Amino acid sequence: MIKLLPNELFENIPFLENPVYEQIINDISLKNYSIIDDFFPSETVFKLRQSLLEKHEADRFKKAAIGNRLNETIIKSIRGDQILWIDETLSNDAELLFFDRINDLVTYLNKTCFMGILQKEFHYALYPKDTFYKRHIDTFINDDRRKLSIVCYLNEEDWKPENGGELVLYLNDNGIETENVIYPFPGRIVIFESQIIEHEVKPVETERLSITGWLKTR
Repeated sequence: MIKLLPNELFENIPFLENPVYEQIINDISLKNYSIIDDFFPSETVFKLRQSLLEKHEADRFKKAAIGNRLNETIIKSIRGDQILWIDETLSNDAELLFFDRINDLVTYLNKTCFMGILQKEFHYALYPKDTFYKRHIDTFINDDRRKLSIVCYLNEEDWKPENGGELVLYLNDNGIETENVIYPFPGRIVIFESQIIEHEVKPVETERLSITGWLKTR
């Protein structure tokens, strides 16, 4: 859980004046997730989408597995996406734009909320038609460092709800489970607490593109 600190601790500190980051902090503090449209400008989304498609065309993606990298198992009945991990140190121009924005957010979170985020990991994700990812949570028995999960959608500008691939967050409201259905519109980013919120990706009717990753503590 993100904890807000007393306002008087931050008087006259200019880096607090980012309204988008403040919305993310407030959202997660209140409900454990945040949805921000146009977190990345359309030009950046276009460049990232082209980067993903070019690397997929070059056959660099692999079928995604369940479990972490120490204990991976490919089970098509649970998830069907294809992924490619992104190495920030080898990033192309589009990926640098992505990491510049994410790193700025991480710095802000660490300064304002003392979150202690020290690592991050991100990958491209492509869901072919008729694939999905069953309900799950983003932490592991042997690794609980993931603090915040982040999904950035790279779909085409004319993406429609009937294309499928919705992200469903399963929430607990005073002991009653509710579902929040989120459509993967381009430029939209979803951030949620990795250790709290179970979620799934509904079956895809049209190829679905994104960058998915995690901000991690020690």
